[in-house]
Amino acid sequence: MKILAIESSCDETAAAVVENGRKVLSNVIASQVESHIIYGGVVPEIASRMHAEAISGVVKEALDRAGVTLDDIDALGVTYAPGLIGALLVGVNFAKGLSYACGKPLIPTHHLRSHIAANYITSPDLEPPFLCLVVSGGHSHIVAVKDYTDFKIIGKTRDDAAGECMDKVARTLGLDYPGGVNLDRVSKNGDPLSYKFPRPRVEGSKYDLSFSGLKTAVINTVHNAAQKGEEISVPNLGASCINCVTECLVSNTIEAAEEYGYKKIALAGGVSANSVLRRKMTEICAEKGFELFMPELSLCGDNAAMVGAQAYYEYLSGNIAGPELNAYATMPIDNIIT
Repeated sequence: MKILAIESSCDETAAAVVENGRKVLSNVIASQVESHIIYGGVVPEIASRMHAEAISGVVKEALDRAGVTLDDIDALGVTYAPGLIGALLVGVNFAKGLSYACGKPLIPTHHLRSHIAANYITSPDLEPPFLCLVVSGGHSHIVAVKDYTDFKIIGKTRDDAAGECMDKVARTLGLDYPGGVNLDRVSKNGDPLSYKFPRPRVEGSKYDLSFSGLKTAVINTVHNAAQKGEEISVPNLGASCINCVTECLVSNTIEAAEEYGYKKIALAGGVSANSVLRRKMTEICAEKGFELFMPELSLCGDNAAMVGAQAYYEYLSGNIAGPELNAYATMPIDNIIT
């Protein structure tokens, strides 16, 4: 089964053709990073307009690279939640129009489910059940993947996401957008123990996460040093911040896996590309005997191949939408509304 997938939840206009949920025939991404750098982050209105300008050409290129036409496509998958509402609407409305015009089924696909599904492409033998740490600029979740379309949230952030924390710290340090990527880059040779920051825990919910206090502590350190005329070591402070964030993510995930009896652990989302997180998770999983799955780096960020992978399993479960499909800025991973 060949699915033409569309992703436009933030600042990447993407389309892909994926066969049977695992084989990527094409994966095209039009990035908007250069347009948002001058603002230090994504400007929703600009992102929406750029999606509208790019989406037709991106979809055509995805079909061309896959060597197929719309006649060869069995269904259309599209990200409809969560994300920037204007950006999502561009993809959803384009997919609805295309579905109507060519008479193909329309599969509404959840963005976080798709990030998890990126692992099915990198690791074709991976099957549920497993525990997945989903971390990005807007989301931090520990999710029990019971089946391809059956999810349970074990823990999640109560405030800032891990990626948001690192992005804001990077911006305070004067690093360009995307902040988390650049913070990881400049911190490679930094001392992760040079600055002492809090490791927040959520009382009464041991697997939930919280990063707003850590973010504030790091930013205050920078501002206080500036007021006193003291120099901040960007590599050391960045490494210390990343160390705190990843310690929280890794420890909560491992504790949850041990309590709930999961032997397979996966990473997903943009922050799953972070080198420290990948190294720490690899080391502790090897030490404790867990099997670890991580998307290849090209599939960690937003892309349409992951949407096509998850859309295949949504289709098999009967999750088909009609022309009334809408986009949603927020939606839990375990509660699908069409």
